[in-house]
Amino acid sequence: MNAPAPSTSMMSGDDFRESLRRYQPRVFLDGQQVASVVDERGFGPGINAIALTYDYALKPQYAPIMTALQHTSGKLVNRLSHINTSSGDLLNKLEAVRLVCQETGCAQRYLTHDALNAIGQVSARIDDAKGSTEHTARFLNYLHRVQDQDLTLGIAMTDAKGDRSKRPHEQANVDSYLHIVERNALHNGKRGIVISGTKAIVTGAPYMHELLVMPCRNMGREDADFAVCCAVPIDAPGITIIARPAGRPGEKVEHGAALFSRKYGQSTGVVMFDKVFVPYDSVFYAGEWEHSGHLTYSYATHHRHTCIGARAGFGDLLIGAGALMCEANGFDPARETHLREQMVELITITESFYACGVAASVYGKPDEHSQTFMPDAVFSNIGKLLLATKIYDMHRIAHYVSGGLIVTLPGPDEDHNPETGAKLSEVLRANPDVPYAQRIETARFIEDLTAGYQGGWYSVISLHGGGSPAAMKQEIYRNYPIGSKVELVERILERGVAHDPQRAITQNRQPGKCCDTGCTTPGQPVMVDLPAVEATLPSRRLH
Repeated sequence: MNAPAPSTSMMSGDDFRESLRRYQPRVFLDGQQVASVVDERGFGPGINAIALTYDYALKPQYAPIMTALQHTSGKLVNRLSHINTSSGDLLNKLEAVRLVCQETGCAQRYLTHDALNAIGQVSARIDDAKGSTEHTARFLNYLHRVQDQDLTLGIAMTDAKGDRSKRPHEQANVDSYLHIVERNALHNGKRGIVISGTKAIVTGAPYMHELLVMPCRNMGREDADFAVCCAVPIDAPGITIIARPAGRPGEKVEHGAALFSRKYGQSTGVVMFDKVFVPYDSVFYAGEWEHSGHLTYSYATHHRHTCIGARAGFGDLLIGAGALMCEANGFDPARETHLREQMVELITITESFYACGVAASVYGKPDEHSQTFMPDAVFSNIGKLLLATKIYDMHRIAHYVSGGLIVTLPGPDEDHNPETGAKLSEVLRANPDVPYAQRIETARFIEDLTAGYQGGWYSVISLHGGGSPAAMKQEIYRNYPIGSKVELVERILERGVAHDPQRAITQNRQPGKCCDTGCTTPGQPVMVDLPAVEATLPSRRLH
């Protein structure tokens, strides 16, 4: 067997930063136009988070999980732009996302993966309906370019929506949904479409290479102009991005180690499209309204599955910080029942929703049109629902095991104030084996993750990112085989009721997760350990 061909351009984190200089997007931050995205301090933490996904792919210890062999090209590509072809791919993607989010909190680039997989599936579905190969061929050309150039893509999916009670074509302001304003337009010798409208929530918008435009809902025949899926460069003429800062980079630089959110964060942007031309070779569909629901469903399922890995990485941060805080306070959770119970609850929450991600991977099946793998919808949505609603409990537990010190500490500058610093280091030390500086640093780390700007941010994106809890509940009920459970009970009760396909509560049936085809080996996930930190411990344990 031949070794896989390397990607033509597997970038490093610094390469990613430099690649952003090739683009000149029109971006506004805090009321001012940004001259250079890569040099803008307000975006630094977000760029750092994505840069790590590039660096980890080049590290030998992480490469097995951060890279994958693209079956359509035979090339080795970044896992976060790979198309899944097995349950093993889904498991490895889940592990890769958890790995990068253990470091960054939210690595953002995984949305590229989720959208590419969904667009590949809908392209195959449209081709099957039309008896053609055109859409899949166009998608593969785009996919291979993205992988060869190692690009990161922003997902422009959620529209401004306007009046929520009205459909897209009924809106008073047509630009509240992105739509086609001209077909078969001619620009610089190329034919294409012209689009206008507003996408309201685009993760990492200012520092992407390109945007993938997708519909955010099922469309009707009257909404055909709003049913559009295409790719556009971030600096295409007619695009304006109004962004918020990533993390907390703008605050005064404090003494000592920087807080977490000064290093890693996430920007989002409102993206306005004003008569943006898109050549047909970057248009995946335009007007095929009957396929919008399938694309939205596919993306949501992939993304909710991925979010499980992302928030598990965040949970790992809270578990580690909580244990450190217990130690710094002079407690051993193994000996303190109330602290042990809290730590076990935090572990249980994190690993419960992650277990749903694992189950969704193992029970994943090939999409009937593209044959690429789709995570199980029920387990994906249950896992996402758990993390969305339990994020507040995760914060509560971190506060419980840490004590009130995390929000009552004097500011860091007081540690270096000759009038106060020495006394603070004496009275605020707890465990004699843990220096004051380490205890305070851990407390401020937890404050940053749970009780400040960044903590509120993580709560909101966990609750609403990838859809609201109501959307997850709808998908769970829609996909769960309640009919099989009903018929099970009726069989035990010997009612002799025949299956009625028109009966509402028994329409969704499933004989068993594996009973129809038999069990198969889903592929071996690659488990990657966290980096060793032993070498850093002696210098951190100074008394």
